[in-house]
Amino acid sequence: MDTATMWLLLFGAVALALLIAALTKTEFTVQRISIVGVMAALSFVAYEFFRIPFAGGSSFHLGNTFTALTAMLLDGVSGGLAGAIGLALADVIAGDPGYAFTTFILKFIIGVVCGVTAHRILHLRRHKNDGKARYLALVAASAFSGLLVNVFTDPLVGYFRDRYIFGQPVEVASVFIKIAGGVTLVNSLLSTVCAVALYLALEPALRRAHLLPKE
Repeated sequence: MDTATMWLLLFGAVALALLIAALTKTEFTVQRISIVGVMAALSFVAYEFFRIPFAGGSSFHLGNTFTALTAMLLDGVSGGLAGAIGLALADVIAGDPGYAFTTFILKFIIGVVCGVTAHRILHLRRHKNDGKARYLALVAASAFSGLLVNVFTDPLVGYFRDRYIFGQPVEVASVFIKIAGGVTLVNSLLSTVCAVALYLALEPALRRAHLLPKE
């Protein structure tokens, strides 16, 4: 697939994310945009400067931490945009619009799933005064929900990218999908631990500063 088509796919993914934001009536206040921007920057830094490359284009990194963290602090769309912007930007700077397209989609999915789990299913904000063990379990479940989904979506979307965007043979793409699955699982477990720790540390301070959505 030519480079121009890859860029069109990326722009299409961005447009779709913005459409979802509009349909879900996500309000982008100055405070919310600022937090999303900071988290996107942290995602970029965590990936760009603290990753360990692995075979098949995979790498060990903690960039997904800030996708889950933003989703728990704000909402799923904001979390998805934070991770999608930060990590897709890393791919763009590396000159890989094909990777950027799939990265944007995958990170947006992580954020949406984490947000829905945290705020629509578990109602995380309502339980912050529960017992410490129960609250910790709810935070961990919220963070891990989207990251667990990514364990399955990352290899599958990666297979589509390798086969139909990069034109790799079936045999090669099949090998890379197995590698990606193992690497993504490790990334998800580590990112969950980091997201939970950061959420427990930051949420009370941001709440007192009136930087988080009202309950």
